[in-house]
Amino acid sequence: MIRIVIAEDQKMLLGALGSLLDLEDDLQVDGLAADGAEAVRLVRRLQPDICIMDIEMPVMSGLDAAEQLKDLPVKIIILTTFARAGYFERARKAGVDGYLLKDSPSDELADAIRSIMSGRRIYSPELVDLAFSPPNPLTERETQVLELIAEGKETKEIAKELFITAGTVRNYISVILDKLGVGNRIEAIARFRENGWLRGTDRDAD
Repeated sequence: MIRIVIAEDQKMLLGALGSLLDLEDDLQVDGLAADGAEAVRLVRRLQPDICIMDIEMPVMSGLDAAEQLKDLPVKIIILTTFARAGYFERARKAGVDGYLLKDSPSDELADAIRSIMSGRRIYSPELVDLAFSPPNPLTERETQVLELIAEGKETKEIAKELFITAGTVRNYISVILDKLGVGNRIEAIARFRENGWLRGTDRDAD
């Protein structure tokens, strides 16, 4: 029997997914979580074979949870609406065993679970091109600055939080706009979000 924990913040989808997988003779859903932090706790306590996780969830994202669980024997499947280069890049670095899209039929998910348990990695065909997409062009500090801008912080607030001068922040912003090929902060945030590079601030339901 393959034991499963599912993490999904949409309650109706969480319940439906658990019920569908429980119909399979060789699959057993042992735990349901509404966010990434709860998923981490359940996996550590229940020690399932598979954890299926959404990406954008409250408290902790599925990618953050996957990174916390990467040293455990549990196999991680990301199940999301978004085929984004940044998400896929982070998922692969976290060592996830599968990255599937929610519009896939439930029987394909069940088959993917069995294949992953046999040692394979399963990625949706739509993600193949993303593997060759350009990586995030910003440095870690530039990414931090843009994420703080996305949170609504002004230049002086960013300078105070990062222990740098306001002039240095403005220099970072200039470099960010140049690297992303955009004309202002709003366009920079949009470009970053479209590629899934913006960590912790994109809370669109998926």
